[in-house]
Amino acid sequence: MIFNFRIVSDEVDNFKREIKIDADATFLDLRNAICDSVGYDKNQMCSFFLCDNNWEKEKEITLEDMDTDSDQDVWLMEETILSDYIDDGQRLMFVFDYMTDRAFFIEMKETITGKTLKDPVCTCSMGTPPPQNMDFEEFEAKAEAKAALATEDLDEDFYGSDEFNEDEFDAEGFDEMSFDEKY
Repeated sequence: MIFNFRIVSDEVDNFKREIKIDADATFLDLRNAICDSVGYDKNQMCSFFLCDNNWEKEKEITLEDMDTDSDQDVWLMEETILSDYIDDGQRLMFVFDYMTDRAFFIEMKETITGKTLKDPVCTCSMGTPPPQNMDFEEFEAKAEAKAALATEDLDEDFYGSDEFNEDEFDAEGFDEMSFDEKY
């Protein structure tokens, strides 16, 4: 069986990769295919996160055991088989920059049954990937600018017009009984 993954970035609008990989390959094989498709250094710390439908992180599959807490189970990329954790439509995040928590968003788009692949294949390569590492100050500056822009847009659009005309509010038909009296 072959899995077809689509990979996008929230940093670059026109960036997309699609990778076909055998279902019996490991997460390390998928990591290597992703890094090869975007030209990233494979010596950097990274992790996959299995996500729910809202992109909330659930289970981490990491490159190395950091031995942070002996009570927690650890899933290593080189030991973890894709087909054990991936279903149709499964969403994942591939965190490639731990310092700034930057990631690719991955979705399993298609299962091809009855076929196998010896090596993963990048079948679609669009756009330039974001840089693998970003200076932390540069990242903070971009995040602050994005937040300020979002707040500015929210202030203008969310709160509506500054002009309020009481005559435009038609109170006829409203029950005179207050909320507290009703409930």
